[in-house]
Order: sequence, then structure tokens, then C-alpha cells
Amino acid sequence: MEGAVAEVAKASTGAQDSDTSVELGGYQQELKRTLGSFQVFAISFAFISVAVGIFATFDEVLLTAGPVGIWLWVIAAVGQTLVALVVAQFAARIPLSGSSYQWASRLANPKIGWGFGWLAFCYLAIGVVAVDNALASQAFMPLFDIAPDEGTARLITLVVLFIQTVLAVASTRIVSMINMAAVGLELALVVVVAIALIIAVVVTGDGAAGNLTSRGVTENAPDYFAVGGGLMLAMIMGLATLVGFDSAANLAEEAKDPFRTVPRAIVGSVVAAGLLGMLFLITLTIAIDDVPRISADGSPVAAIMRVHLGSVMERVLLVAITIAFFGAGIVVMVACARLVFAMSRDSRFPAHQLMRRVNPRTRTPIPATILIFVLGAVLMVALPGAALLELITASTILPAISYGSTIVLYLAVRGRLDRKKGAFDLGRFELPVAICALVWTLIALFVLVTPREALVSVVIVVGLLLAGGLFFLVMLKFDRQALETEPGDATL
Repeated sequence: MEGAVAEVAKASTGAQDSDTSVELGGYQQELKRTLGSFQVFAISFAFISVAVGIFATFDEVLLTAGPVGIWLWVIAAVGQTLVALVVAQFAARIPLSGSSYQWASRLANPKIGWGFGWLAFCYLAIGVVAVDNALASQAFMPLFDIAPDEGTARLITLVVLFIQTVLAVASTRIVSMINMAAVGLELALVVVVAIALIIAVVVTGDGAAGNLTSRGVTENAPDYFAVGGGLMLAMIMGLATLVGFDSAANLAEEAKDPFRTVPRAIVGSVVAAGLLGMLFLITLTIAIDDVPRISADGSPVAAIMRVHLGSVMERVLLVAITIAFFGAGIVVMVACARLVFAMSRDSRFPAHQLMRRVNPRTRTPIPATILIFVLGAVLMVALPGAALLELITASTILPAISYGSTIVLYLAVRGRLDRKKGAFDLGRFELPVAICALVWTLIALFVLVTPREALVSVVIVVGLLLAGGLFFLVMLKFDRQALETEPGDATL
């Protein structure tokens, strides 16, 4: 096992050896390497999409914890950065599509790797629907003054899914260009809006620094400090937003010099999102002129901008948020398709002979990408509103389980990981960082499953895991060899 990991890592001497890393992993280079360092960073940052996350969850923070709840973002950002540092250690050594599936398959055993792959697939497949449905209902429809309607939102979601599928199968370069535009716009939006809001508050006096320590409408909430209470719920904003940074690892076979660019993108995207998110939250909170009124608004971020910067800037915000949503959605789709492709070429996914195919002209896994669209369409058409919402909510628990499992894997195998000069490496800090990251993921999981409202979500997650276990047993009976053969037919 150690030998194969070392062989894969030997290709870390430069960009010319990027293709060799895939061949040493037991595969042929079928995907096209087109992603530079900023493009790889944009993949992870677009998945996180800090502006989208805050736009979608700021109202919950105000209603459950009050404005002071924004400071829990700092805790979440630090914790998720620790997780990213551990994930980057794997990405620097095994830069193959499938990320955690590959790492667990090669460093533990193929059966455990399959479990990692199933977890990631469930989260990403649901994530595509979650992002695109939020795009429709929270950004696109308000932008064009379309009255709230679930049927309309679902129709728009299906159209968005179709457009993303067409773009994703056409070219990875097109996807990266869209992401870079979305990320550039989002970065500019956060910085410009933050500066504009502070200037507006100073000039008009409508706002207060005291908001930063105010409990707002939760001042008399009886269970505010209780386990699963209002203050704890505010942390979910950071936990639901600062995830998906490992998406860059899923596109490692399409990145130039992945041993360096992918780990840097993973860590850099979390750090950048954490800092920008905190800046955005502080300025938004200071700019609240009437805490009860803004807390009652269904879209407090847009309401704050409307008050201070006018309806035109509110429209600009909605345009930018729509683009950011679109960029995040297409990244989730592409990452999920690459995971399906990676598992299929090892014969560990349904219809694997079809799902592993890469179009020779576009150099993209078209069947795997279309599968993600079909699954999204089925969820949109078949699930009633309440069930769909519960499924999306449940998906926020899956990353914590996946990251925690990855950290446990790292602690178990770190002594066997090869070290290469120039590749990302924590050095003597790796053990304390990994231990702190594991403690954090346990805390995060506790926060996510403790609230009474999370009971249905926990049941759904258990159901997804049981469904995966059932399929695993079917594979053991009818295709045991696929679960026992090492990925890429390599001798590990």
C-alpha cells in the first residue's frame, strides 16, 4: 500500500509529471488538464460561495440568536480551516478524481473507500438540487418580481439544471470561466458592499455598532443558551456555508500541477471565505437600522441594502447572488460527476460501464453528468415540498460525517504517507492539527443533530446510510470482485 502512494507522489516534481500521477494511480489520463491555480481556487471558493451562504441564512441567525450570533462564524471558520488542512494533506499526495473515495480505497481498503464515495455522492447529488432550488426561489424570482410559488420555483430549477448540464458536458474550461467570473463578481460584491454600507452608516447615522453585541428579538428567549437553543443554532450558518472546499480535489485530474494547486485551493478558499464572510457579516450587522423590522424580513441582506443603498443596489445584489448561485450549482454538478466517473472506472457504481465513459472530443464524462441532471429532475418532480426541504436540510449533516471520517482515516494512516519536497505538508504540526480538526468535527456534528428540529434530518441521513449499506450487500453478493480489487488495478 505504501509503495503505490509513494509512486503516485513521485510525480510531484512539476507540471510535466501531472499526467504521470494518473498513470501511476493505475489509470489513463482521459480528462483534459486545463485548470490553472486560480481556476482551481475558484472551484472550491464557488462551492463555498460565502455571499450565497450568508444571503440564505442571515435571517435564521437574526431570529434564533440575534445579531450577536454572527460571531459564531469565527469559530466555524477556524474549525473548518483545520479540517481543510487535513484534507489538503491527502490532496497533496493522491491527486485523483474521486478525492475521499480514492484516499480511503488506497490507504484503508476498497470497501471502506466505497463507503466514503457513497457519503460524498449523497451530499453532492442533493447539493445540486439544494443550490439550484435556492437560486430559483431566493434570488431569481425576487429579482424579476415573480410571486413566491413552489411550482414556478421547481420549473426554474429544472431549467437551470439543464443549462448547467449542457455547459458541464461541453467543456471543463467553460465551467472554469463561469466560476472565475462568479468568484470575481462575488469578491468584488462583498468588498464594495461592505465599504458602501459603512460609508452610508457614517453619513446617515442609521445603524449602530451596538448591534454587534445585541440579542435582538431573542432577548427574552428562555432556551437561548441551552443545548440546541438559539445561540447554538446560529453556528449552522458557518457550518452550512464553509463546506465543499474539497471540490477542487475532485477535479485534480484536470488541474495543472495538482500536487501544489489543489491543496492551496482547498485551504485558501476556506481562509478567504472565512475572512470575507466575517467582514460582510460585521458591516451588515452594523448597518441594521431597526433590528426587529429587519429580523422579520424574509431577506434581511436585501432589506439592509435597500435601506442604505437604494433599490438599484438591491437589484445589483440579486443579480450577483443569482450568478454566484449558478456558479456554485455547476461546481457541485461537476464535482459529483467526477466522483461518479472515478467510482465507475473501478466498477463500483451502478451502470459503471456507461458512467465511466469520457467523450473523446469534450474530454468530459457526459453520462455521469447527465445522471446528476436526471437525479435532480426526479427529486424536483417526485418529492413534495416538505419532503424536499427535509432532504436538503438533512444534507447539511453529511459533510460533517464525511470530514470526520476523513480525519480519522488520516490519523490512522499518516505514518505511511510519503513526503515530497515542494508538496503541501504540515510537518510537525500535522498531528495536533488533525486532533483539533477531529474534535471540531465532533462538535460540529453535535451542533447539527442536537436541535429538536433536526430529528427528521437525522432519520433521513440514517436512511441514506442504510440504502448505501443495502447496495453494498448487493455488490458483495453479485460483484464481490469489484469491492476487493484495488482501484486502478494497482498493487497497494
